[in-house]
Amino acid sequence: MSPPGVSVELKDAVRVQPNLINGATKMEVATPERSPIHWLLDSDPSIRWQVMRDLIGAPTDEVAAERARVSTEGEGAKLLSLQEADGRWGGAAWNRGWNSTMHVLLLLRDMGLDPASDQARRAVGLVRDRVTWKGSGPPECDDHPFFAGEEEPCINGQVGTAGAYFGQDVRGIIDLLLTEQLPDGGWNCEAPRRSTRSSFNTTICVLEALLEHELSVGNRSEVTAARLRGQEYLLERRLFRRRSTGEVIDYDRTAGPGSSSGHPAWTRFAFPTWWHYDVLRGLDYFRRAGVAPDERMTEAIELVASKREGDGRWLLEVRYPGEMPVEIDNGVGRPSRWITLRALRVLKWCSARG
Repeated sequence: MSPPGVSVELKDAVRVQPNLINGATKMEVATPERSPIHWLLDSDPSIRWQVMRDLIGAPTDEVAAERARVSTEGEGAKLLSLQEADGRWGGAAWNRGWNSTMHVLLLLRDMGLDPASDQARRAVGLVRDRVTWKGSGPPECDDHPFFAGEEEPCINGQVGTAGAYFGQDVRGIIDLLLTEQLPDGGWNCEAPRRSTRSSFNTTICVLEALLEHELSVGNRSEVTAARLRGQEYLLERRLFRRRSTGEVIDYDRTAGPGSSSGHPAWTRFAFPTWWHYDVLRGLDYFRRAGVAPDERMTEAIELVASKREGDGRWLLEVRYPGEMPVEIDNGVGRPSRWITLRALRVLKWCSARG
């Protein structure tokens, strides 16, 4: 059911089709039965408010009112209720499942929990004041406060992203990440073990942290310069190809569904993505960064458009193994509101900027 006062017009439901002849994309108006907008609005407040803001241009006060419900209703409120008295979720700063403090904070960010809300300030304050890395990272990091991070750039990127979004001081993490950028422009958790090539997975985690930091506290020349070099790492590879051969990257040695040959690692969409990269996540980063689409993104944009089902929705293609703190989708192979929201938002951005 649509929130009170929200009118969904036909022009608001847009369909982007790839034009494979000239590499461009074009916006086409979807027919009512093909429009997923009503379906997206008939959902959790965490999705509704983002649809209202990003897809249908609802009045600012209506968007703010719907966003406020994230902290008191539905999946956002449930996540907040799972926080323990010691400030942690899942009994850990980080774990190999998806119910730890870091993972829940990332989900709350994705849901758009207002950092200024009383509920967010209380929850994040508990994390800041009580949570350390004891038992969750290398022993030498046991006494680190949560927002000081640990050692691996992929984990620190995610902590930095969540911390910056919620207004915490993550300058220590950001400064460390700047020292870990590799010559090819990206980052890799394996660099301390002598890896000299960057990883798509680690690079996207770090890029999101650098961007969130800049959005939170303003531009720092050294942060912007590093982030732009990291963007080029993705663009030089057209977001999912090998730079050396131009071949689609069809195997991700970090195991997970869809990682075997024949199921290209970066072309199957997941949500939540956690530390994993995919093409939609890459494009969503560029959208948030305000980058104008260029020719090197065209193939990735066409890939997103090609995955739209006949009913106007996108499917969840990958779910990474681990315990979810709340269920937010109906399973792999089923229409996904989160994938659909993110895909429509990316396609609207590329059409408007193109």
